[in-house]
Amino acid sequence: MVPNDLNVETLIAGIRSDDPARRTAAWLNAAKVGTAALLPLAQQMETGSAEVCRAAKNALWKITRAAGAPGATTRSETVQGLIPLLQPQRPVAVRREVLWMLSEIADDTAVGPIAALMSDTELRGDCRMVLQRIPGDASLAALMAAFASSPEDFKHELAQALRDRGVAVDGYPCQKLVPARQIPTP
Repeated sequence: MVPNDLNVETLIAGIRSDDPARRTAAWLNAAKVGTAALLPLAQQMETGSAEVCRAAKNALWKITRAAGAPGATTRSETVQGLIPLLQPQRPVAVRREVLWMLSEIADDTAVGPIAALMSDTELRGDCRMVLQRIPGDASLAALMAAFASSPEDFKHELAQALRDRGVAVDGYPCQKLVPARQIPTP
């Protein structure tokens, strides 16, 4: 079902196919095309039917996971290819998926673009969790900076992320430990 000469054009044609078997074969083999397909696949997520959108998303994940596999040599290139997909002109659903893809393979180079999205109320929770997953001092510093400048309604989430990274945070207890309602005393 998949052509031997799989390239960006044949991958996108497969993703856009009305034939479910061809669409599936295309996304299953997307890692063979690699980072050159990232932008065209994101565009299919934005403009395609539900089936095309899902196949394009699956293809993006295949490429990301192949880049993060042990011994893979395309991790850095894939991170650099995913970062531009976080731009505000992209739909929130696409940016959210890209954030989670980055959470699996990102390094310090992705921290700045991810942290820049912390002011987006639709994505800030995802950004917090993604930064929490990225190892290193840069992501920890981004979480600390976000905590210092975030609105009050988001500070508890950031405090939890900081605690999970080993930083003591005063004044913002874990929400799991705060009673949801007051129990009357007899």
